[in-house]
Amino acid sequence: MDFPLSADPLQIAATQLVEPFEGFSAEPYRDPGGVWSIGYGSTIDAWGNPVTADTAPVTQDQALALVERDLTSALDEVNAVVIVPLNANQQAALADFVYNVGAGNFERSTLLALLNQGDYTGAADQFVRWDYADGVILPGLLRRREAEAALFSAAASG
Repeated sequence: MDFPLSADPLQIAATQLVEPFEGFSAEPYRDPGGVWSIGYGSTIDAWGNPVTADTAPVTQDQALALVERDLTSALDEVNAVVIVPLNANQQAALADFVYNVGAGNFERSTLLALLNQGDYTGAADQFVRWDYADGVILPGLLRRREAEAALFSAAASG
C-alpha cells in the first residue's frame, strides 16, 4: 500500500482508511452521491478547481498528494471544531470521516455534538449512521464507518 508523501503517523493512519475504501481512478468519476471525484476521492484538483468530467487524469502519486492535502484540510477542520482532547487514532478516524462526508456535514452532526459533550462512546456509535448515499445504504460505506469507529475507539498506540 502506498502512503502519502509525509511520514506523519496521523496522515498514514487516515490514508489507510481512504485508499482501500475510495479505490483509485486516474480518470474523473461520479461517486455514489453523484459528486465528481478523481484519484482516491478528491473533489478538488491540484489547482483548487472542482473536479469535472473534463479534469485531466492523475497518476497515483498525484492522487496521493491530493489525499494528503485533503486530509490535512480535514484534520484542520477536526482541530478547529472539536473542543475535547483526542488521541491520534481519534484524530485519524475523524479526519477520514470529514474527508468523506465534508466539513459542513461534520459540523452539523450529532457525532460532533456528542463528542464535544465528552461522550466519546456516543460519538463512536454515530459513525455507522452515516452509511447512506442518496438515501441508499451502501455496504462499502457501512464497512468504512465501522472501520472509522473501530479506529476512533482503539487505544492510542505509541
